[in-house]
Amino acid sequence: MASLHQFLFLSLIIPFFHFFKGVNSATFTITNECSYTIWPGILSGAGTSPLSTTGFSLQPGESNSLQVPISWSGRLWGRTLCSTDPTTSKFSCVTGDCGSSTVECSGAGAIPPATLAEFTLNGAGGLDFYDVSLVDGYNLPMKVAPVVGEGTGGNCTTTGCLVDLNPGCPAELKVSSASVESVACKSACEAFGDPQFCCSGAYATPDTCKPSSYSLFFKNACPKAYSYAYDDGTSTFTCANANYVITFCPSPTTSVKSSNGKYPEAAEVSASSRKTTPYLIGFGVLGASWGFRQLFI
Repeated sequence: MASLHQFLFLSLIIPFFHFFKGVNSATFTITNECSYTIWPGILSGAGTSPLSTTGFSLQPGESNSLQVPISWSGRLWGRTLCSTDPTTSKFSCVTGDCGSSTVECSGAGAIPPATLAEFTLNGAGGLDFYDVSLVDGYNLPMKVAPVVGEGTGGNCTTTGCLVDLNPGCPAELKVSSASVESVACKSACEAFGDPQFCCSGAYATPDTCKPSSYSLFFKNACPKAYSYAYDDGTSTFTCANANYVITFCPSPTTSVKSSNGKYPEAAEVSASSRKTTPYLIGFGVLGASWGFRQLFI
């Protein structure tokens, strides 16, 4: 009889442990499928405690799992072509650098251009809000995937930009290094500073700020990623009680070739992906990715 009581007790209590595990934290598994080393950076949003690390290295094929607390908001990105100056001992990267002079970003964000994964956990309606953004430009292919079977609400859609945009980046947006012709692709806002590209000034509303030929370069290649500030309907996703896998250079990764002058074929965005949520990343009325980015300035 005692065994039966113990069984009944455990059958009741174990689900609660699983429930509270999901509520108290999520696991972010960050994986490098690139053929070269990357250095992920992490920035917590205003009013959100930093994670146990704000920057580290990942060799090809390597992963790192982090526990992320409830209601955390922040962004992740990858840094490339990093090195330590032998004279000053300062650490720096050609793309995605955070300017901290160390591997840890310590509260500093990515210097554009950089592909960003943005999260708010346990936001409006208890949902996680997440996206992959090219609003600040592009440097690496990236995918964000809720762990299958663990999400319990929202559309729990995999999102990202799986295409290498650097080879086909328009010349006026291209970032080059001493050894590589194209290592990143700027946004038109960063390249030109024009309010119509930055959705600022007279263009600071969805009615006045429209897609440009430059934002369409990003959107045609990566239809689920943010391409400009008011690109919300196909770019913000929700899930609940999920863990997430963030993958750099996910397979298969294709390239935009500059030789043919054409955009790659874009995968169709499913109807469930086209829902416009009433909140952006859990912060106020859905207006723009730009509004979320101001939390990190």
